[in-house]
Amino acid sequence: MHAFDVLGDPVRRRILELLAERRHASGEVVEVIQAEFGISQAAVSQHLKVLRENGFATVDADGARRIYTLDATPMRQVDDWLGHFRGFWTHKLESLATEVSRDRKKKSDRRDA
Repeated sequence: MHAFDVLGDPVRRRILELLAERRHASGEVVEVIQAEFGISQAAVSQHLKVLRENGFATVDADGARRIYTLDATPMRQVDDWLGHFRGFWTHKLESLATEVSRDRKKKSDRRDA
C-alpha cells in the first residue's frame, strides 16, 4: 500500500496523531478512536494493522498489552515527495509575505501622516 493510501484515511491519520504525542497501548488508541469515530474495536485493530504493516507504527508486547509507537520512516518518504512542490509554495508564500509587509507599511505611513 502506498503511503498516501495509508494517510488517506482519517482514522489512520488520527491514530498517527496520537502516536506522535507518545506511545500508546492499543486499548488507549481504541478508546479514543471509538469515542471520536464510533467504530468497533475490531475496526480500530484493522487500522492499527495497516499502520504496522506499512511501517508507520511498531508494536511491542508488555505482558498482555500491545504498545504502539510511531515510526516516522514512511513520513520521510512523503516529505521527500512533497519536496518537489515546496519550491513552488515557498516562492508564493514569500511573495505573499512581501505584499502583507507593504500593506502594513502603507497603513502605518497613513497613520503617521
